[in-house]
Amino acid sequence: MIDPSKLYFFMLAALALLLVPGPAVLYITARSASQGRMAGFVSVLAIETANFLQAVAAALGLSAILLSSALAFDVVKYLGAAYLIYLGIRKLLTQDNQSEGGQLKKESLQRIYWQGFVVNILNPKTALFFFAFLPQFVDPGRGNVTMQTLLLGVIFVSMAIVTDSLYALVASSLANRLGGNKHFQKGQQYFAGLVYIGLGITTALTGSRK
Repeated sequence: MIDPSKLYFFMLAALALLLVPGPAVLYITARSASQGRMAGFVSVLAIETANFLQAVAAALGLSAILLSSALAFDVVKYLGAAYLIYLGIRKLLTQDNQSEGGQLKKESLQRIYWQGFVVNILNPKTALFFFAFLPQFVDPGRGNVTMQTLLLGVIFVSMAIVTDSLYALVASSLANRLGGNKHFQKGQQYFAGLVYIGLGITTALTGSRK
């Protein structure tokens, strides 16, 4: 059982981290603005599915294997970066992504889900975050460490679903209001593409495991 006082501080710290827009929020915002509210919510689900698996890996000690190997860390890092940059370039270069009415064509929700999942599961910074953050609030004297870590991971992911969904809702609502503006419609494509490329470059520049 987790110490109630530690759980309280954990939730405050988690909320503070989640309210500050990070890479996941930028990705979700770009998806929501360019593909609509449902795409944003599906992206949230994809991101948080990957986060949950990363939290489980941290609890079971699997993250330590990744973080202890410079080669494994770099392979995962560059795969994730390359995939994000590929998505960005593809978004920028695609010319036939508008329907006859001038609206952006909608990608399938299944495709959106798997893209979001792959993007986050191949981000070693996520594994590093859970590996470093969760254990700070675990007390070995209060029971099974693995179960405490898993519980904290579930709480964090649950909170992230709420906060990330709010970002998706706001971004999609703003996009809907400006949907009639032709310049905005074209800008959606470039915004999403540049966000993906920027996130890819940021991931590639992530420091070594040290």
